[in-house]
Amino acid sequence: MKASANGVLIRPMTMADIAEVVAIDRLSFPVPWPERSYQYELSENPAAHLLVAEIQDSPRARLVGYIGLWLLVDEAHISTIAVHPAERGQGIGEALLVAGLAWATKRGADMATLEVRASNAGAQALYRKHGFETVGRRPGYYKDNHEDAVLMTLAPLRQRQAVPEEGGREA
Repeated sequence: MKASANGVLIRPMTMADIAEVVAIDRLSFPVPWPERSYQYELSENPAAHLLVAEIQDSPRARLVGYIGLWLLVDEAHISTIAVHPAERGQGIGEALLVAGLAWATKRGADMATLEVRASNAGAQALYRKHGFETVGRRPGYYKDNHEDAVLMTLAPLRQRQAVPEEGGREA
């Protein structure tokens, strides 16, 4: 477990977190992942790793974001990342990104990749802030509106010291 500077706890996702993650997913994406996809990622996909961000409120903690990564040989692919709309702009997405990249680095990843909507300038700025570069475009990648995806890569991953800065923004 790891706490970020803004008091948010970043920890591995569990099966008990799925309902809250799915709720955030539905608020964040036009085509959210179904619950069974998260179940599969947690229980059957050995390449997958998911983290959640939670805030402790009385009487219990509540999830405010998540990130999913796949470790494929020496590449960490960020499969998903989202923060509850009411919690955006507080550095939670950045804390999740940094924690995910640290996890991947510890497991031997040399590079990280992701796809992001061409219209999502905020997310692209966050990724560039952490060293990601645009390396391509996937035309019509998103099924809901056939929007292009921007392909971004961060390499070499091992030489980077990912430290979140205050005031970071997430998508």
